[in-house]
Amino acid sequence: MGTASSLVSPSEVIEDAYGGEGGEACEIPVEVKPKARLLRSSFRRGPRVIGASFKSTGSVELEYAAEYERLRKDYEIFRVSKNNEIASMQKKEAKLDEENKRLRAELQALQKTYQKILREKESALEAKYQAMERAATFEHDRDKVKRQFKIFRETKEKEIQDLLRAKRDLESKLQQLQAQGIQIYDPADSDSDDNGTTVTTAGTQCEYWSGGVLGSEPSMGSMMQLQQTHRGPEFAHSLIDVEGPFANVSRDDWDAAVASLLQVSPHVSQALWSNTIRCYLIYTQETRAEMQTFIQTHSLRLQRFCEGLGHFYLNVSFPEEKAALYAAERRQEIERSSVCVLLLKSSVSSCVVEDVEEAFVKTPDSRPLLLYLRTGDRKGEKEEVSTLTPSTRDLLERVNKADKSAKLKVVDYAGSVEGGAALIFTQLERIIKQELLGLELEESGAMEEREEEDSGDVLWDLHDEQEQIEAFQQACSAASRFSFQKYVEQLNDMVAAPPPTPPLLVSGAPGSGKSLLLAKWIELQQKHSPNTLILYHFTGHPLSTSTDPVLIIKRLTVKLLQHFWSISGLSMDPSKILEEFPRWLERLSARHHGNIIIIIDSIDQIQNAEQHMKWLIDPLPANVRVLVSVNVETCPQAWRLWPTLHLDPLNPREVKSVISTECVNSDIKLTKDQEKKLERHCRSAATCNALYITLLARLITQSRSSWTLERTLQQCALCQDTISLYRLGLKVALDSLSTDQEKHIMKELLCLVCSSHNGISESEALELFPDLSFPALTSLLHNLERLLIITYTCGLIRFQHPQACEAVNQEFLDGGKCHGSYREKIIRFFSEQLKQDRVTWRVADELPWLLQQQEDQSKLQMSLLNLFVSQNLYKRGHFSELLTYWQFVGKDKCSMATEYFDSLKEFEKTCESEQSMSRLANLYETLGCFLKDLGLLSQAVAPLQRSLEIRETALDPDHPSVAQSLHQLAGVYVHWRKFGNAEQLYKQAMEICENAYGPEHSTVARELDSLSLLYQKQNKYEQAEKLRKRSVKIRQKTARQKGHMYDFALLKRRALQLEELTLGKDSADCAKTLNELGVLYYLQNNLDAAKMFLTRSLEMRQRVLGPDHTDCAQSLNNLAALHSERKEYESAEELYERALDIRKRALAPDHPSLAYTLKHLAMLYKRRGKLEKAVPLYELALEIREKSFGPKHPSVATALVNLAVLYCQLKQHSDALPLYERALKVYEDSLGRLHPRVGETLKNLAVLSYEEGDFEKAAELYKRAMEIKEAEPSLVCGKAPSHHSSSGDTFSLRSPALPHASR
Repeated sequence: MGTASSLVSPSEVIEDAYGGEGGEACEIPVEVKPKARLLRSSFRRGPRVIGASFKSTGSVELEYAAEYERLRKDYEIFRVSKNNEIASMQKKEAKLDEENKRLRAELQALQKTYQKILREKESALEAKYQAMERAATFEHDRDKVKRQFKIFRETKEKEIQDLLRAKRDLESKLQQLQAQGIQIYDPADSDSDDNGTTVTTAGTQCEYWSGGVLGSEPSMGSMMQLQQTHRGPEFAHSLIDVEGPFANVSRDDWDAAVASLLQVSPHVSQALWSNTIRCYLIYTQETRAEMQTFIQTHSLRLQRFCEGLGHFYLNVSFPEEKAALYAAERRQEIERSSVCVLLLKSSVSSCVVEDVEEAFVKTPDSRPLLLYLRTGDRKGEKEEVSTLTPSTRDLLERVNKADKSAKLKVVDYAGSVEGGAALIFTQLERIIKQELLGLELEESGAMEEREEEDSGDVLWDLHDEQEQIEAFQQACSAASRFSFQKYVEQLNDMVAAPPPTPPLLVSGAPGSGKSLLLAKWIELQQKHSPNTLILYHFTGHPLSTSTDPVLIIKRLTVKLLQHFWSISGLSMDPSKILEEFPRWLERLSARHHGNIIIIIDSIDQIQNAEQHMKWLIDPLPANVRVLVSVNVETCPQAWRLWPTLHLDPLNPREVKSVISTECVNSDIKLTKDQEKKLERHCRSAATCNALYITLLARLITQSRSSWTLERTLQQCALCQDTISLYRLGLKVALDSLSTDQEKHIMKELLCLVCSSHNGISESEALELFPDLSFPALTSLLHNLERLLIITYTCGLIRFQHPQACEAVNQEFLDGGKCHGSYREKIIRFFSEQLKQDRVTWRVADELPWLLQQQEDQSKLQMSLLNLFVSQNLYKRGHFSELLTYWQFVGKDKCSMATEYFDSLKEFEKTCESEQSMSRLANLYETLGCFLKDLGLLSQAVAPLQRSLEIRETALDPDHPSVAQSLHQLAGVYVHWRKFGNAEQLYKQAMEICENAYGPEHSTVARELDSLSLLYQKQNKYEQAEKLRKRSVKIRQKTARQKGHMYDFALLKRRALQLEELTLGKDSADCAKTLNELGVLYYLQNNLDAAKMFLTRSLEMRQRVLGPDHTDCAQSLNNLAALHSERKEYESAEELYERALDIRKRALAPDHPSLAYTLKHLAMLYKRRGKLEKAVPLYELALEIREKSFGPKHPSVATALVNLAVLYCQLKQHSDALPLYERALKVYEDSLGRLHPRVGETLKNLAVLSYEEGDFEKAAELYKRAMEIKEAEPSLVCGKAPSHHSSSGDTFSLRSPALPHASR
């Protein structure tokens, strides 16, 4: 019935379903149709077939109708349901539209609110900036006042320089001064063996400072005040009083002040020029044999000795027959020489006379001098003095007359040539050890060890430090050719901008003078802002150690920590060094009184600068500024948003000035046409930068060139950039050489310098080129240096500018493709030294780096497994460099440790003598420290224990080296948190050091520091504090006695200079000089001399200015401080009262100088128990400070605390409490809640609460104070004696019965 089974083929017959007998067949289409259509189509086929059944047809029709009805109902149901769904969706859509409209309205309202808040924020920021501008204006006005007081310092320095040049004319007056009983002390006098004492006017010796605190005598002045003051050392408006929170200056604060003064005086030897001991030998034909014997037989020993201490040694001599050809070079070498030796017999030549005049007569005090006078022939027969020619006798008389300080050492000898050479060697060795290097003759090794110990556990390279000092000095010298005044003023304004300030960018093209500007600005800042701590770094060649970011940040951190007498707690891990620097900067900036400025030159040359200098983009502390210079072409995009000072090319007037100055100095005159040509040429940006113009001027005035001036100008006009001009300079230098061999040597030498890591020394150049004589070498280098191609840094020949290096690359090295062959030559040279057991710092610096560049992993590994190479790198702080080499080899930490252990075991088999066992112990100790820094604590114990065993066996159980092993082993246990073991080892080490050196040696202070930090980690704060105080006292005393941290020889030289100024008539300026001189002698603890000069200053001021002048009050104040130091309190009180009386009459009632004297007199009253007389003075001082600085200044808080302490001592607790609370609020608002001053005030409040019976509040306050103290555990061992110390101005109340409830 309508299904597929009813469909049949046309030939089949369908029987009637109702039982019919049969009938015709009915064709039904095969195509399947819907049932209803199928039914209808059956009726449309035409006339009905006769004989068909009607019943069958009707049944089908009914069946289809039912089906149709059913489908229609389904359709209706489906349609209704879909209509309902559509209606529901429309309702939902309408609802969503309404919700959307509501949300849009809310969004518009929020946007309006946001705009309103944004406008309010901008208004608030604008108000904030206006307030900052007002504050900056106030600061500017105050600085302007302070600058007026600096004028005296600047003018006086110029007077000193002028007078020192006329020193010989003042000798007679100095003798008169000595006749009056004043002993002039020369720190450079070689005949003095006692460097720890000064000689008073009475001729007695006195020690340096005893370590006592001069809590109430800051008016003696500090060296910082000496640089600032207009009237003398007491500077009432000093940074200490005006800007700092603690107006009182103690002896510890003076140490920090002297450190600030000595920023320009490095802690490296000043007797050596560029880390090289240059022995200038002047000889005649008659003494040539002694000179040659000395060089061939003895100088090698001196060279090895100096190499072992990290210096170069060089014999400088010019053959008598050729000396006239090297006149300029001889003058330069005499100026650079460390010691001069004159070898004479009977006659002298004109060249010898010239050299002797320059070295022995004109500047006899510049260097040690040695005269070898052979008084007999080689057979030992005595010759008469009369054999001396008249010219020789006259020369010796002039030398003897010029030697007023008796520095000349004379050797008379009548024996053999070998004996004479041996005598010269003996005297030179003594001079080098004692006078140049400051070592004792017999104890040089011990001295070297003590210096290493003094530096603590932080390992750093003095060569890196000297390199920076020399780079700064060279930049300052070069900066004098240009006027950077407008840029200096702009830099001052940028630095003075209110915080927060991002790093300041100095940008410019290569050679535009960025380094010169920064050096000039640093120099000015050191002169005018001595309270500002300036840390600088100048980068060199892009692949040199000066561009290693880890070494840069480590050096800056150590320099920062040195100014706070603490270098403990510094990690050696490269990643931690970079990570911890911002935290160190933040901690120490809070402790520093004044600003901290960090200057990094050519920061874009640093390896991966953006990655390793991420701290630059972090917010800096308020008193920290960072200046960086970059090449404008390579400046990272992220840094371009920083405040920028761009250096423009030189203008025509500046170009003409530079060229004209150079021509005048060289006695060359340009025609007008030549000047016009140069002016037209120097118009583009590439041809008018500072470097291009300087090099152009040098080429024009090149005296040795075979080119004519016109040809030189034509060739220069073809050079459109600095590199092409440098290439022209190389051609000019080559043409100036006479032989092909000299030209070949010049090319080879420059290629070696270009291919090396850090450069080549002169002594290495002479070894690399055996046929090269010293005169030829120095003439070549002198010419290249004048053409700005090379320079000397730390004794190494380097390129003055990266563009000079690039010019050599292009001219001689085919764009750098030939580096490999030259590196192989240097590798062979240093490998040969390694085979001879000459492991110097140069071998360690160059050989591994060169092998890495050559990608020779096997040889690199072999060089690293030379234990002394690795030890040298590690001991000098090149930790990250050592790790980089091992990573290049493909070794991890554990594999590296295993390799070192195996090498040490092999080396131990060859050790038999005591010296070799000592070296073995040092190697084991170095390995243990290295593994500790790597974090391999379990593996670090074994080598340190082995080092301890060797030293106990080979030396003695009580030897100081054993203490060193115990100290290092204890450090591993501290990292391992085995505090009990570490404490025992530290105590053993301290006991050995006390027995060996005494209880006040720096090594004892080191152990005390370590124990203090250990107790701090165990929360034993009282024990830690006792040890820390003892350590600080020892370090202060040893620093004063040895001049280790602060070079007091500089103070003595300054005193000598000032004495020369006091020989004139009575005047106000002379009285000021006498006053400053008294302060300098006071700083050297020469109290008798200080009293004499201060008394002379007072008497002269009373005669010249009158007894009621304020300068007389200053002298009275200083004398009072001196008497107070000597515990002569009655005299001090009388002098303070006289000074106060003068200042009350002469100054305004709210003048800070009046408060200054009031405070000191009040403190003296307090010291003598006259508390009632001290109270009104403290109250008046507080009132003056409030008027001068405002009620919220930290200096006011200090005065509040002082007055509160006084009230507590008078048992007036109710009066003291509000003062303490007010002071606490001021400290927290101005210095921060975690500042040490806040902790001290909280501790005083805790004692006060305890005495009043409020034990719960006392415990809470004491707990807060302890939390602040714990906030900086790394500084506990070596807390800086800064202006934040509590030794003098703010007193601390202590009660032994205070319960430790916080624990």
